[in-house]
Amino acid sequence: MDRSLIKTLMPSLVAGHVPRNVRSFKYRVFDDQPQSSTLGFAIDPKPFDGKVVAANDDAIVVKLKPSEFAVLDPNLVTTVPSEGAKVHVQPYARRRFDGLRADTPEERTEMTSDGIPYTVKTHILGSAPAKLPIPEPKCPELHDLIQQLEELPAPDGFRKITHMLVDAGAKDFTWVDPTPSKIIETPPAISFSVSTAKFEGSVTVLYDRAGDVYVIELHQGDELVERIDEVYFDSLGEVLAHRIDDGQWRQIRVDVLNAKATRPRKALPA
Repeated sequence: MDRSLIKTLMPSLVAGHVPRNVRSFKYRVFDDQPQSSTLGFAIDPKPFDGKVVAANDDAIVVKLKPSEFAVLDPNLVTTVPSEGAKVHVQPYARRRFDGLRADTPEERTEMTSDGIPYTVKTHILGSAPAKLPIPEPKCPELHDLIQQLEELPAPDGFRKITHMLVDAGAKDFTWVDPTPSKIIETPPAISFSVSTAKFEGSVTVLYDRAGDVYVIELHQGDELVERIDEVYFDSLGEVLAHRIDDGQWRQIRVDVLNAKATRPRKALPA
């Protein structure tokens, strides 16, 4: 989406939809670029309701409040609403493997000195982790692999690799946690299944001790479809994205809440 063009068009797009006694209006753009807080942290926007006041090939404008609007990229919405439609909008939000938003506060139970349990919720500003559903390993190399998948960025720069795995439907995790003497015979590895428009099958990331690199294997059933050798840790996100990330995570879900007609949506850009 051309944000410079949107800035130029907005006064005409919202004309007649702002109260006469209001001299200015606010708007937020929802496209394939991450949202930022006033402190500069990347954030995951909340769902919202509103009324469509403009819908064309350049933008879909949704009125939220008398002088506040949301601008949606028409190429990313799941449904293209007509003007006047009341809609519920769910922009993309990073998620955890349990299905919850990744910015959900972490909860833990602690005990008072007299044995009474209480719940503590923790949320770190700018943090939205997606922890792998794997227990703390004994093997240092497996520990490093888990940490890298959770902390290294995906190529889009907004998600971590584990967010990308969540968006690819990763499940059925298995892992190999060898003793030091077995690290070559049974290398540390993480396996999982994914289902995207790019690939459906199982993926294995294993550590090659001899070369101090990773190997990625893609299987469909018992057939080895592809094996990528010599994958360095800082290339994990790029190599995995090339094989399993179909870009569908960028979609903005739009549900029409009234009987207004909708228009067919354009195909999502690759």
